[in-house]
Amino acid sequence: MLFASGEQAYVAAQVLDTRFTPDGADPGWADEVVASLGAGERAMCALSFAAGAPGLAHRVVGSEHALQRFEQGPDVDRSYDVTEFPTPDEYAAMVRTALERIATGALHKVVLGRCLDVVSEPPLVPAEIIDRLLTTRPGRYVFSVPLVSGSADGTAPDDGPILVGASPELLVRREGLEISCTPLAGSVPRSADPDEDARRAAGLQESGKDLAEHAFVVEAIVHALKEVCVEIEYPATPELLSTDTVWHLATPIHARLAAGADGPSALRLAQLLHPTPAVGGVPTAAANAVIADLEGDLRDWFAGCVGWVDADGDGEFAVTIRAAVMDGPRLRLFAGAGIVAGSDPASEVRETGAKLATMARVTGLP
Repeated sequence: MLFASGEQAYVAAQVLDTRFTPDGADPGWADEVVASLGAGERAMCALSFAAGAPGLAHRVVGSEHALQRFEQGPDVDRSYDVTEFPTPDEYAAMVRTALERIATGALHKVVLGRCLDVVSEPPLVPAEIIDRLLTTRPGRYVFSVPLVSGSADGTAPDDGPILVGASPELLVRREGLEISCTPLAGSVPRSADPDEDARRAAGLQESGKDLAEHAFVVEAIVHALKEVCVEIEYPATPELLSTDTVWHLATPIHARLAAGADGPSALRLAQLLHPTPAVGGVPTAAANAVIADLEGDLRDWFAGCVGWVDADGDGEFAVTIRAAVMDGPRLRLFAGAGIVAGSDPASEVRETGAKLATMARVTGLP
């Protein structure tokens, strides 16, 4: 079990207990998690996307150290059975339906996703996936969190689903009174040709559609932070952030909690901010209704958040994108795209395909 930020990783050596909740947005549960932590302990947490959906927190002890790759044996010759759902044509139809609802004025933005199910023989193992994520680094925040309780001897479980990934998006970090967020919204697939890649990056920065999509996210986060912060600073225009397959618009937001003993922990801040319009939409309730109607139950833990909090309330949470759930031989990948007025269904198919390709490659798929 690990959570890495930049070049440093926190690796859990022992799982002391696991706290599940049927409602990951319950503030009382978050406060109980933090209150349960002793000196030197952390809670490694994951929250689902939907309101009223599950959350979990593993109380652990571990240590921080420089990132290092896992020891790997020779490459394994595997066969893969891959199922894409919805299909590109079905996803394009979902986008068109969303655009029709946006045109009525009841909705401004909605993020729609699609999945790949990969069944491998012999089965992949988590250490292989983490090793490839640490090598390719499609995102700054690398994580591996079991979705079941630890073993009786305090070790991570040997089987059961595991959430793994490398997210490029910081939901929230708390260090004392200092708060940081780096929302991503508005993106375009990268090109292997340097000139074309630069053209696409420049075009993204000038895209009215993408800038509007990004502004929805920044405004929502700033509005939420105003409930608990006394100072909030962010640039007037977004920056470019690149991963191996995608250019993103990004806005670093810095804020400061009001001084006092009752400031929200990093886990409570994650609950307060999640889900942002970067993975949901605007207005929130209308977007979530469209997601439930068009996607069904694709998301589960995807597009949620994952991270850690300590006994002081400090911690760091990333948005659960560029992620997979591993369960025996089956691995499910998820990717989404923000749909706003002016979105092109074919372009959104390409964008989600580029995002899925990030995680597909770390499975060993060509």
